[in-house]
Amino acid sequence: MRGNERLSASRQMLYFYGYSGEIVDFQRDDVNGDLVFDNVYLLGKRPFGLESPFVENITLVVQDGVTGNYYKVHLRENSGYNPTVFLGDFTGDKVKDILINIDTGGSGGYIYSYVYSFLKNTPRLCFNSNSFNEKYKYDVIYKDQYKVDVVSNLNKIYTIDIQYKGKEYLSQIYDEQGRLKEPVKGEVLALGGAYPVDLDRKGVYELAAEQRVIGRNNSDTLGYVLTILKWDGKSFIPLTQNVLIMGSRLGN
Repeated sequence: MRGNERLSASRQMLYFYGYSGEIVDFQRDDVNGDLVFDNVYLLGKRPFGLESPFVENITLVVQDGVTGNYYKVHLRENSGYNPTVFLGDFTGDKVKDILINIDTGGSGGYIYSYVYSFLKNTPRLCFNSNSFNEKYKYDVIYKDQYKVDVVSNLNKIYTIDIQYKGKEYLSQIYDEQGRLKEPVKGEVLALGGAYPVDLDRKGVYELAAEQRVIGRNNSDTLGYVLTILKWDGKSFIPLTQNVLIMGSRLGN
């Protein structure tokens, strides 16, 4: 059965078993560890029509490739834009795990993100964006001489030189000697991206978590915090953390 035919047949079966809703994404691989490919679906409903990227009631459904049984997982945050599913081994047990990303659609560029292990048809939530946002905290503090410190609760400090922002921007914050006119603080926003990366090319993925650093308002991007997370057997822990800065154009 070809891909489109298989997807069409699967849609009919899902409806028959009571899982009504559009298939918004679909992947196929072994996720329960029995060496047989399983079907992994994201189901949802588009309240504003089929052409709309907004989906609500997003649900993870896994069909066991051996028994044909369906297993349904309700997501904590189940509405958003462009939901996708990626299958890859994040936990190192040589079985594919399930990464789900959903854009919130807000001006902050946030996402909802989940990693599930489905070993032996038992869903285990290994990562979720809400817990990540609660765990990783920052202070963003403007300093004299056009510097901004990003202080992480991982006991790290990063300093961004913002002279590239230009005279008009800087003159609102600093006097002619480069001293702050008054205290100014920025912010590190919630998770904006969660990407699978295999740094050592051994077939086990790390999770690259991206957060935007802003200055005085949401449109004032100063850079990005990139935290590489690795599974340690119980949870995802930080392997590295860096701040990526915005580039400026050379010359005039």
